[in-house]
Amino acid sequence: MADWSFFTNHGLVLATIAKQPKSTAREIGDAVGITERTAHKIINDLEKEGYITKIKAGRKNRYRIHSDVPLVDEASDVAVGELLAMLGWKRRKTRTPRKDKPTTPGSS
Repeated sequence: MADWSFFTNHGLVLATIAKQPKSTAREIGDAVGITERTAHKIINDLEKEGYITKIKAGRKNRYRIHSDVPLVDEASDVAVGELLAMLGWKRRKTRTPRKDKPTTPGSS
């Protein structure tokens, strides 16, 4: 097996979050092969650059990926969601109101 990777730890953390958005930093670190502390640093980097948002859920965090943010890569013009889709990420659909039901009381 090669001693190098096509992806940086930042990319691997983002891919892990895409697969398991409710994972803890320890679980993310274990999946990527880095320490929990390094995972926290990378998560903070990804949040600072706008790739993810941390959402408090009780004592844990959940992560939302902003798939339309462009990659930090001068060689391409793709968004992070396109890369994650290539890696098998299935974006969760946001709920939209049904058109056959009123969305506000009293509307028809």
